[in-house]
Amino acid sequence: MAKTLLIFVILILSAICSSSATNYIVGDSSGWDISTDLDTWLVGKRFNVGDVLVFQYSSFHSVSEVTKENFEGCNTSNVLDSSKNGNTSFPLTKQGDRYFVCGNRLHCLGGMKLHVNVENDIAASPAAAPEAEAGASFPASKSNNPSVVPSFALSNHVGLDSLLLVTLGLLSLAFSLV
Repeated sequence: MAKTLLIFVILILSAICSSSATNYIVGDSSGWDISTDLDTWLVGKRFNVGDVLVFQYSSFHSVSEVTKENFEGCNTSNVLDSSKNGNTSFPLTKQGDRYFVCGNRLHCLGGMKLHVNVENDIAASPAAAPEAEAGASFPASKSNNPSVVPSFALSNHVGLDSLLLVTLGLLSLAFSLV
C-alpha cells in the first residue's frame, strides 16, 4: 500500500513540474532591435498557450500587437496593444496567430516584426501556468541565458524544484521507515 501511494505521489508531482510555461526573450541577447534576425530566432521554437513573449528594447523602439493585415503592411496607426517602456511582456493566452511590430514604421519595413503561431498544447499549458499582464515590466538587465526569464521574475514559485526534491526525499524516508 505504501509503495503504491509513493508511486502515485511521484506521478502527480512529476506532472505538476513538467507542465510549466516558457518565457521567451524575443531576439535573445540582441533583444527587440532592428539588427536582430527574428526569422533565425524563431527557428526551432514552439509557442504554447501559457507562454510569455518578453520584448526588451531601447528607447528608439516600441512594440505593438497588430492584426495580420497591419502586420503585412507595417501599419502602426491601428494597434491592438502597444508599449514603449523598454521591457514588455505579452502572455500567449489563446491559440492562434499573433503579430507584433515596432512602432517605427521604417523599422517594421526593415524587418522588425514578429509573427508567432500559438498552439494549444494541453501538456504544456496547465491551468496554473504563471500569468503575466500585457505590458508588464521586467528588470532592464539581460541575463546570460536570455531566452528564458527566471521564474522569480514572474511568480512566487522560487525553489519549486528544491521543494519538490525535499518532499520526495521526506516521503521516501517516511515510507522506508514503515
